[in-house]
Amino acid sequence: MLGKIIGAFVGGKVAERSRNIGGGTGAALGVLAPLVLRRISLPAMLAIGAGGFLAKKLSEDADKPSATG
Repeated sequence: MLGKIIGAFVGGKVAERSRNIGGGTGAALGVLAPLVLRRISLPAMLAIGAGGFLAKKLSEDADKPSATG
């Protein structure tokens, strides 16, 4: 129970910093995240983390102005 409350609080705070996620959605994701993380394997967690990292790097590179233009 306490974990769900903490997850909802953290999810709400993360949602405040994101443009695409509202406070209620962030709280719901914060509650669901521990449940999902308990059920997936370590290799799956690593693959999800690596995919998120690569997506962030690619989006940052796309936002940079090109040197030739």
